[in-house]
Amino acid sequence: MAFSIVDTHLHGIIIIKPDIYGDERGFFMESYREDYFRELGIPTNFRQENHSKSCKDVLRGLHFQWDEPMGKLLRVISGKIILAEVDIRHNSPSLGQSIMVELSAENAYMAWIPPGFANGFLCLEDDTQVVYKCTTIYNPKAESGIYWNDPSLSLPWELYLNGNQPIISEKDQKAQLLEEWLQKPESLLF
Repeated sequence: MAFSIVDTHLHGIIIIKPDIYGDERGFFMESYREDYFRELGIPTNFRQENHSKSCKDVLRGLHFQWDEPMGKLLRVISGKIILAEVDIRHNSPSLGQSIMVELSAENAYMAWIPPGFANGFLCLEDDTQVVYKCTTIYNPKAESGIYWNDPSLSLPWELYLNGNQPIISEKDQKAQLLEEWLQKPESLLF
């Protein structure tokens, strides 16, 4: 198989390592293969792909979509990030729990994030580029976010910011707390 599971988290997140074949010319890897991903239990019907480029200390997230709930297959093609995931599924045994995982162009890890997680990342290097396949089409009328520094999540961003302030969009600065989201009827869709 061209992929192996490195780790699993919070009843659904899978960290994947592709086989990389390198020599003096560079490297080759399969970044997606339907039959192998199906064997790993990862959906294979992706409907949209996104690509972002950010400078060091940019923090994006914690984002999610409830109509239609969106799963993501994410990888870093340049630079390095700390990926943050928060379980927002009402019936999950890990509701409200979070993880942080380093993904980089160097380690080539990919992350499968199923629907029901608020996700974001902090860029640790300039010119960091992230590509992710999505299981549904983006719906701006049914997307929201959890405040990146919600005290109930205890995400240790400061370990990675080295005393710097994160660069955050105005929208993300106004995001809600997890507790606020869980009171909304839409939160029951996960």
